[in-house]
Amino acid sequence: MDKVVLGKTGLEVNKNGFGALPIQRVTKKEAVYLLQKAFYNGINYFDTARAYSDSEEKMGAAFEYTRDKIIISTKSQAQNGEEMRRHLEESLKNLRTDYIDIYQFHNPAFCPKPGDGTGLYEAALKAQEEGKIRHIGITNHRIAVAKEAIESGLYETMQFPFSYLAAEQDLKIVEMCRKENMGFIAMKGLAGGLINDSVCAYAYMNQPQFSHVAPIWGIQRETELDEFLSYQDCPPELSGELQDKIAKDKEQLTGDFCRGCGYCMPCPAGIEINNCARMSLMLRRAPSEAWLTKEWQEKMKKIEGCLHCGQCMKKCPYGLNTPELLAKNYEDYKTFL
Repeated sequence: MDKVVLGKTGLEVNKNGFGALPIQRVTKKEAVYLLQKAFYNGINYFDTARAYSDSEEKMGAAFEYTRDKIIISTKSQAQNGEEMRRHLEESLKNLRTDYIDIYQFHNPAFCPKPGDGTGLYEAALKAQEEGKIRHIGITNHRIAVAKEAIESGLYETMQFPFSYLAAEQDLKIVEMCRKENMGFIAMKGLAGGLINDSVCAYAYMNQPQFSHVAPIWGIQRETELDEFLSYQDCPPELSGELQDKIAKDKEQLTGDFCRGCGYCMPCPAGIEINNCARMSLMLRRAPSEAWLTKEWQEKMKKIEGCLHCGQCMKKCPYGLNTPELLAKNYEDYKTFL
């Protein structure tokens, strides 16, 4: 079973981390079953967030009696210190614990620092002094903020999108974390669902140059969990066949495409941007029938009501021209009907 040490935290986690965002979509009974099955099969790192509706509560129900045997990270989107303290107390209550191993600022538009006027970092330090937080981390989708956070020396972990579709600038962030002994937690290892071969995804992450990378896989179904558990006993190697698959995916997916992160939401016109802006790719990489239902036709039709207000473009961490992407995807979508 492959292990990863999260930089200067010294925390040793399974190469398979459990991303708990998707469990908000299943019942509490189903979520607890998945979480406990993961734990009893060797997974010891579980990542959630205050923003993931009831994900924390489900995790708390699953691990109340095995808390000392696992590593938990959660996140806050707070804009000031007072709000962060409130989020922290809510997370502690939901998770049924008196401490959080890694507490992360959740995709801030800037790098929180002492004396920046928000009180965010000061609040985290105080909570750490009180023993409610063991390590302070940050998550981001923005290259500039991620780079600043690494260079600041203020954070022990960085959670950042990383997969075999990573651009050169993303790889530089991964390498910077290694050099600074900063724990690197890879989110979106399946590129928001665009990568449909978990063997390729795992084999890529398991290369020697990424020995410091701890991926967290978003898991909602038992079949998904079983896939990743199977790689613990027989880790896939990056064979020529897998390399060919990766090369084909890169050729199709590299460039300006929507990653589905959802930070552009909500849309004032009611458009489900994080799915509609990448519909062309999803139609070609997943069974198309699922995207051609009456419900999805109605969702795609809302693109006709785009206000061109620019809000989505301002919030996109990848700098995409979202209205243009939506229009292109809608025109392509109609050819499938």
